[in-house]
Amino acid sequence: MSILGRGWSFPPRFDADQRAVLCEDVPDIEESLHILFRTRRGERVMQHAYGSLLHHFVFELTNEQTLTELCSMLRLAIMYFEPRIEVETLEAVVSPEDWARVEVQLGYRVRTTNTRHNMVYPLYLEQASHPVQAT
Repeated sequence: MSILGRGWSFPPRFDADQRAVLCEDVPDIEESLHILFRTRRGERVMQHAYGSLLHHFVFELTNEQTLTELCSMLRLAIMYFEPRIEVETLEAVVSPEDWARVEVQLGYRVRTTNTRHNMVYPLYLEQASHPVQAT
């Protein structure tokens, strides 16, 4: 049994014997973070505060202020809803390959094992702005 927890894989999958596929330890934490980031606040029936406001940033300007607000919002969501980790670094940067993609780079420490891990969460902006290039 894992000391970090065990839960259903996300998205839910089933093995050949029709049993739910489970994940545990750090993969369980990372799946939990993905679920937290993708869930809109108010979407869960019994936990209205659970989730993030990432969808509010889709049509925002991709500037330093927006990226800072995005990181602050995610830091609070993680603090309240993922107690197994402590955020060490959290940065949002516009992808150099695709200006419509913001990469959320998260460095965290698992509290019970004191191990450090990194995760990159891509946020694809449906309509993003980018700086006008001088000609």
